[in-house]
Amino acid sequence: MSPLPPFWHAGTKRPIHRPQDPEEQPDHYRGKQKCHTVKNLLVIHESCHIGFLSATYEGKVHDTSVAALAGSSLPAGHCLYQDMGFQGCILNDISIVQPKKKPRGGELPPPETATNRRIASISIRIDHAIGGVKRDRIVKDKIRLFKDGIRDTIMETCCGLHNFRLQYRPWHYVVLPICQAATNGELWLCWYSSSNCLGVL
Repeated sequence: MSPLPPFWHAGTKRPIHRPQDPEEQPDHYRGKQKCHTVKNLLVIHESCHIGFLSATYEGKVHDTSVAALAGSSLPAGHCLYQDMGFQGCILNDISIVQPKKKPRGGELPPPETATNRRIASISIRIDHAIGGVKRDRIVKDKIRLFKDGIRDTIMETCCGLHNFRLQYRPWHYVVLPICQAATNGELWLCWYSSSNCLGVL
């Protein structure tokens, strides 16, 4: 168990106009959203402040690959909340808290389902942070500026505005004293080690 404050990370996509180069179009196209996108990785603190913004990658790149390419380093001994899109993402000396994936054609036992709900109720903070950044529609809608680097500059500015706004918000998130997901008096800690196993304490 880690008594240190946790971190969260997640990928966020921004829609763009279809690239004119036919070779670039498949790399940016996302079939789920039916549009062309670019992607960034965000890392937040427990107060929802954004502490890390990755470089911009094509929308087709998987979240796990973006995390590996971004190379963000966290202090040893902390824990990191992530969703199932980061399956297999491992960081040295970092405890990974992640919901357990439902088996194909089956269902999770009630205790594990309750644990997933508990983890989701804590992991929602990263969605709140992304939503705070996308209050600015310039990063939510398709941007019509095409100058080199302008899209990344706007994303950085909107992240800074989000952090600035948090300083004057009349309420704050509850501090999590320990990296955990507790249900029914039991303590479940999901982590990935070199053997990629799931542990229950």
